[in-house]
Amino acid sequence: MEEIERMLDAAMTGSFSETNFDESQLSALETKFAHYLSAAEASSQNIAQEKDKIKTLIADISHQTKTPIANLLLYSELLMEETLPASAKANVEALYKQLEKLRFLIDSLVKLSRLENGIISLTPQQSALQPLLESVVEQYAAKASEKGLSLRLQDTDAFAVFDFKWTAEALANIVDNAIKYTEHGTIRISAVSYEMFARIDISDTGSGIPETEQAKIFARFYRSKAVQEQEGVGIGLYLARQIISGEGGYIKIASVPGKGSTFSIFLPK
Repeated sequence: MEEIERMLDAAMTGSFSETNFDESQLSALETKFAHYLSAAEASSQNIAQEKDKIKTLIADISHQTKTPIANLLLYSELLMEETLPASAKANVEALYKQLEKLRFLIDSLVKLSRLENGIISLTPQQSALQPLLESVVEQYAAKASEKGLSLRLQDTDAFAVFDFKWTAEALANIVDNAIKYTEHGTIRISAVSYEMFARIDISDTGSGIPETEQAKIFARFYRSKAVQEQEGVGIGLYLARQIISGEGGYIKIASVPGKGSTFSIFLPK
């Protein structure tokens, strides 16, 4: 048993080697250990090679699609400035919206793939939440105003441990959904500090989410039947949850159909 323990310790440190070369059971065990470790090392190398291939593929997709989509959007904008028949103008506007949807989908899938395959790693640091929340509000203030909505931020002195860039991405996806599914009223962002974590609340006065669907909305590509007619691809909340959970946090939702929803993001302190 002591010899097996020694072999396990050597295997864990990567210094294992066979020492017995005879017909004993211990020698046979050492041989099996050596074969297992060789196979594990080969498997590890194969996984690393596959990750490199995925990384290259994602980079190619991102690079090769960015310019064509940008050009299509540009030409669509130019067409919308032309004097066109009403039917043609409606078609061009529909085309532009679908291109925007395609660009968002590809960008989200690239980000998600990079996170899931470890190509991009989160680097959480202890920081104040106020600058983070201000950056999200600044990004979406114009979009909310265009729809006649009020986007309000309650000042906070709370802090947490998070990756600024990726947490802003997660919060932006939730705020974007709040604007998208709210026809009138106010979207409020606030934060409160507890002993072990900080909580960010994003509340809207939108259509709300039935209790039967609340567990499903964070699934990849899930979209409620009630919002099928509205723009969206069903990946924003999934990406948000992946980011927040990667930082050691989690997201909860409280919603009442017809009255609105509150997404609560918990981040460790």
